[in-house]
Amino acid sequence: MKDDQDWIPDATDLAWIESIAGSVPEAAAAIEAAAAPLDVPIVDRHTGRVLAALATGRGRIVEIGTAYGNSTLWMALGQPADGIIVTVDPDTERTKLARGFWRQAGIPDERIVQVSAPALDAFGDADPRLAGPFDLAFIDAIKGEYGAYLDALIDAGRLADGALVVADNVLWSGRVSGARPSGGGDRSTEALRAFCSRVAADPRFQTTILPLGDGLLVAGWRGAQ
Repeated sequence: MKDDQDWIPDATDLAWIESIAGSVPEAAAAIEAAAAPLDVPIVDRHTGRVLAALATGRGRIVEIGTAYGNSTLWMALGQPADGIIVTVDPDTERTKLARGFWRQAGIPDERIVQVSAPALDAFGDADPRLAGPFDLAFIDAIKGEYGAYLDALIDAGRLADGALVVADNVLWSGRVSGARPSGGGDRSTEALRAFCSRVAADPRFQTTILPLGDGLLVAGWRGAQ
């Protein structure tokens, strides 16, 4: 039980965690350096380390949204040596750079399969690379489409029993909870709020949200009830 109900972790706590977590992989640091000047959205180090831990022992992973491949990298580092990640993103300029970062980290090309298409198109076309079943699905793409991504994973049987569904940005800088105001017609906030409520209420999932980075939903798939 938490001793102090008024205390929440702050920058000092995060810095301490960072101090004992070990060095950041050079390739991850290179991604951070490349993404920052262009405001390319990537997961932070704390989220990356959680993804690596969640990927431990999970042989097949699907990722929706690649960007510069930072989350892909962290998950690949946590996976077994023969693990496979299928990552989906239509922006080939970014994903070409991502491949270079993965190579820098020593990850063999065959371990990361790139699908260069909008995710819903690739799912709808029944791309065989996305057939599954997957042991972990990481969602970090168009916020308004999170619910549709989940449908594509569930309805086509792409989730293995015991799989994890992990989604980033679910707190949306405080706008989803209402801690910060969102403008009228903010469809991303509305979609994320609906997505979180839906997964939390679905008895087929065991769900929680970690107040980490921009909010990380983690849901364990129980299978059809």
